[in-house]
Amino acid sequence: MECCYSPTTNPSFSSFKFLDCESFSSTRFSRSRLSSPRLSNPFLKVNDRINPISHQHKIYYSRTYKKTIYAESRNQGWDFGRFVKTLYFFNGPPSPIKIFESLIASFSSPSASEAEKSMDASGIILVAGATGGVGRRVVDVLRKKGLPVRVLVRNKEKAEKMLGPDIDLVVGDITKASTLLPDYFKGVKKVINAVSVIVGPKEGDTPDRAKYSQGIKFFEPEIKGDSPEMVEYIGMQNLIKALKDNVGLRSGKLVFGFEDGSSRVLPWGALDDVVMGGVSESSFLIVPNGSETGGPTGLFKGIVSTANNGGFTSIRTKNFDVAENLCGYDGLELRVKGDGRRYKLIVRTSRDWDTVGYTIGFDTVKDQWQSIRLAFSSLRPIFRAKTVVDALAFDPSQIISLQLMFSKFEYDGKLNPTFVEGPFELPVSSIRAYIADPITPRLVHVGSAGVTRPERPGLDLSKQPPAVRLNKELGSILTFKLKGEDLIRESGIPYTIVRPCALTEEPAGADLIFDQGDNITGKISREEVARICVAALESPYACDKTFEVKCVVPFSEQYTVDPENPPPEKDYDVYFQSLKDGITGKEMLERTPVSV
Repeated sequence: MECCYSPTTNPSFSSFKFLDCESFSSTRFSRSRLSSPRLSNPFLKVNDRINPISHQHKIYYSRTYKKTIYAESRNQGWDFGRFVKTLYFFNGPPSPIKIFESLIASFSSPSASEAEKSMDASGIILVAGATGGVGRRVVDVLRKKGLPVRVLVRNKEKAEKMLGPDIDLVVGDITKASTLLPDYFKGVKKVINAVSVIVGPKEGDTPDRAKYSQGIKFFEPEIKGDSPEMVEYIGMQNLIKALKDNVGLRSGKLVFGFEDGSSRVLPWGALDDVVMGGVSESSFLIVPNGSETGGPTGLFKGIVSTANNGGFTSIRTKNFDVAENLCGYDGLELRVKGDGRRYKLIVRTSRDWDTVGYTIGFDTVKDQWQSIRLAFSSLRPIFRAKTVVDALAFDPSQIISLQLMFSKFEYDGKLNPTFVEGPFELPVSSIRAYIADPITPRLVHVGSAGVTRPERPGLDLSKQPPAVRLNKELGSILTFKLKGEDLIRESGIPYTIVRPCALTEEPAGADLIFDQGDNITGKISREEVARICVAALESPYACDKTFEVKCVVPFSEQYTVDPENPPPEKDYDVYFQSLKDGITGKEMLERTPVSV
């Protein structure tokens, strides 16, 4: 809230001193003046009706009110009962001891600069399968770019030996959901998944995996370890579920309101200038047919007065039992019907009663439904109407409460240019977290070319790679890889699915061919695939695309690079821009395929 409270020398219920931290003035009240007209229940209601309020000469009438409010800057009767009810709603039973303790504590509590340091939510890139052939190269590319990396691996010792002891490492197995702990994904903004079922020669490999490394000569293969179903399908289910809250959905996340048949109601309560002696009063209710489409909507309404040095009304949620994690999003979008006034949104990341509120003002257009996007990066840390210059950075993974306010004051002494005393209404149909445009992939997945071919009618299998010919013998490996891809496409997470052809240990640098529809065969280096994955994370052209990739060098030739004259770095966006939406190769399963 934007005010603070201080008891007199001998605190009692008959005499209080309130500090108006928006106007920086104080007022005393005595027991004989504790009365005022009231709005009906100022807390969340359904089917409530408040009659229209007219105004003239700063006098406001309503059938809901038993008395008249004279909204002038002189002393008015103060409603002590509503003050206690407000405290009860937000802080529990109105025990005098608890009331005084909760309010007086604000003066002895640490300042924002002394508060406990919040976790780093700066946008870590998680690499799953970081000890595999592609995965370890992905880690190397990210490190060279100076990007924050965390690796998810099954074998800690192997990972530290391969990647170094200083790697940010978590141990888990995507085939076992219980091992994917929530803490592993804190601060994670994007993911590159290079986990794959292990396939090796039946007769085994050399200690240095020479057969694996050459990548071209055919050896009779078999599955090593977990089955394709467990790794490629069940594992993908587990991974998506674990990271969904952190990386965000393309469509956003409904925080409050009513949209497309879904709804989410929050415990809103009125928090008005009664807490500092004012007489302004507001309420929040659900109107069953108040939205632009005739459905339900929330309604923030009331009367604001500057009497008793007041001048603000607001609605605030109770502290959430579990912090709202919106770290995968860039801000909050409000769908409101404006009235031409300027309001404020306040977001809190602390459970304390009186604490820093991350605040932003927004303007509305009179009598018009509008979507207002408020970026997290634009939130300003405000404490008692002043900017806190050394406040902790806003942590979108730890949202504890939300508050909407109409006030005479902005912050740092500024006034709201649209402030007018009297009645107001702000219908709010939804509050939704959003990902800012242009949207880039949040999950890049390394799959495989050929996943749609085992079931494709009329395909000449003799011309296909071994994995296609031996799909059933290898536990339906490509079938389950395709099922895993489908889970990604259905998840709502912005994604890129890279389907490399045969992987080799050759260096990156050869010219590439990107294709769609799952038709090409060929080879590509693991190093090149790693670079493509990292580039895709930052490209809107790669978002929600599925494609195959190979180099132009044929199997019969070995690609090498002259260290003294290396090839120039590729602009992968040139390749990504050629990709089209919705092409996966599955469309070929029901018609005659193009010859390969």
